[in-house]
Amino acid sequence: MGKAYPIVSKEYQKAVEKCKRKLRGFIAEKKCAPLMLRLAWHSAGTYDVKTKTGGPFGTMKHPEELAHEANNGLDIAVRLLEPIKEQFPILSYGDFYQLAGVVAVEVTGGPEIPFHPGRQDKSEPPPEGRLPNATKGSDHLRDVFGHMGLSDKDIVALSGGHTLRLGNLFSNMNDVPWELLYRRCHKERSGFEGPWTTNPLIFDNSYFKELLSGEKEGLIQLPSDKALLEDPVFRPLVEKYAMDEDAFFADYAEAHLKLSELGFADAEEQG
Repeated sequence: MGKAYPIVSKEYQKAVEKCKRKLRGFIAEKKCAPLMLRLAWHSAGTYDVKTKTGGPFGTMKHPEELAHEANNGLDIAVRLLEPIKEQFPILSYGDFYQLAGVVAVEVTGGPEIPFHPGRQDKSEPPPEGRLPNATKGSDHLRDVFGHMGLSDKDIVALSGGHTLRLGNLFSNMNDVPWELLYRRCHKERSGFEGPWTTNPLIFDNSYFKELLSGEKEGLIQLPSDKALLEDPVFRPLVEKYAMDEDAFFADYAEAHLKLSELGFADAEEQG
């Protein structure tokens, strides 16, 4: 499906660029890129291609959606970002949260991801249960991402975001150091504990290298990660990305863009 992006005003576009600069400084200073990427992913990943509900339209700000089990800890992200959002009232929350995800990848050395503004916020959060479960295998991944309209290649490329991305977070995080808060998968929420890579604040292809090298003390591999090695379609992509970071970056940028624009500016809907 093609895209027909809305035309935003010059004032809106100027706000996007200024907000992007603010986010760069904030995310770099606070070392919170993994959390911001998780916020963007979970905001967008609720889209259902059949019912055309959910998606990256700002509903994550609502307590009802933040209360979903898969979103444990994302209230911290929403709260951290609110002072910046208040500086740019013209921006929709949908655009704002996706912009934060794009910046999170950029400031940690990842690929540049195109950003198209114009998402209109929705008032009704999606139903719970549309996001991936880390304890399940490849059939589950295909089912969940298939409901979003994403491909096998998208699944593996996006999985590489674990180089930054977190599992679920602490129950009470107000006094947890930033370095711990944003680098690890925590047992209190997910049943697993530990980072995926040795440097979770750098966006690179180390997730795939670590996955192929086997389990190591101090690093984590979830059942959903191991499923990538066991599946005959997923594994060749894992091997490709472990060998070729440029290929991973190109496919990740494409997949992230698709995820961030699920249900947004679809040409067929606009007639």
